[in-house]
Amino acid sequence: MKNIFSAFVVAAVVFSSSVFAADTPAKPVAAKPAASAEKPAAAVPQEVININTADAQSLTKLKGIGAKKAEAIVAWRKANGAFKSVDQFAEVKGIGEKTLEANRKSIRI
Repeated sequence: MKNIFSAFVVAAVVFSSSVFAADTPAKPVAAKPAASAEKPAAAVPQEVININTADAQSLTKLKGIGAKKAEAIVAWRKANGAFKSVDQFAEVKGIGEKTLEANRKSIRI
């Protein structure tokens, strides 16, 4: 008798759980945007600047180049002539290898 009563209780619990679960509305799940829809910030192309013809204001668009370094670039050009290679950009006082590498894809001669 005890087994029959236990089986009855278990059946009642299972049945009532499924009834209550059916009455409870499902919570909406927020859809995640597709991975291809997300674009990393680095994918935005930066303006390419000709370091032989750009004025000081244009040169400040480069990474790590403020007004003083931009003026130094213009002064270097006046003293030495046009840059013969992109690597020569590092010869400007205040411009090192790190700044050159950070801007390599954004500069041309």
